[in-house]
Amino acid sequence: MTTYTTANTVDEFRQHLADVQARIAAACAKARRDPAGVRLLPVSKTVPETRIRNAYAAGCRSLGENKVQEAHRKWQALSSELPGLRWAIIGHLQTNKTKLVAEFASEFQALDSLRVAEALDKRLQALGRSLDVLVQVNTSNEASKFGLPPDEVAGFVKQLPAFSSLRVRGLMTLALFSDDAAKVRPCFVRLRNLRDRLRQSAPDGIAMDELSMGMSGDYALAIEEGSTIVRVGQAIFGARATPDSAYWPASGEHG
Repeated sequence: MTTYTTANTVDEFRQHLADVQARIAAACAKARRDPAGVRLLPVSKTVPETRIRNAYAAGCRSLGENKVQEAHRKWQALSSELPGLRWAIIGHLQTNKTKLVAEFASEFQALDSLRVAEALDKRLQALGRSLDVLVQVNTSNEASKFGLPPDEVAGFVKQLPAFSSLRVRGLMTLALFSDDAAKVRPCFVRLRNLRDRLRQSAPDGIAMDELSMGMSGDYALAIEEGSTIVRVGQAIFGARATPDSAYWPASGEHG
């Protein structure tokens, strides 16, 4: 397992960001891809506001968070002093939390329920806002993970044009957590192949351009298989003291 060092100062954040961007560039070169086609989403779950300020000073302009209330609290504390900082919710969402997401998030990467889609759309319309969303797919077939089974995604996507404030951009997945690339890679291949099929059948107005896959331990592999968004937490901010089970119940999720 990789040991992740903690960034506290602006210079440390600059170095970590540069290291991650260099790895992204190397993975793109290996896959003969343009690095401009991969967006880095730093994941700031459990990171306090003080360190987020330093990450912002080092160049972070978007942050991913798993828990809505934690993200909303940080947004309230920081929005006036850190202009242009965008927040993406990348964890499971319950309908009773859609009001908060509609208020502040610019992106929601874990849509896997029509009830949540309907509740989000209603809240967004009331606020005159729209939201970029990705559909979460369970490509590892683990019962502990959220996300739709791959064979249910096409039918789900066909119903999304009913929710006019949701701008569907693509798909997201969490790979099997393993150091064995032979076990992890198929999760990424499955999502890419599904996206390619959906491009042929998705309704008008539904984009299938984005593939959000890959985290601190496997983002280079994900880029080789076509990822357009990598969600990187520990390689930027440092190892987390909070166990992953607090954020991804029993799924072994690492950002």
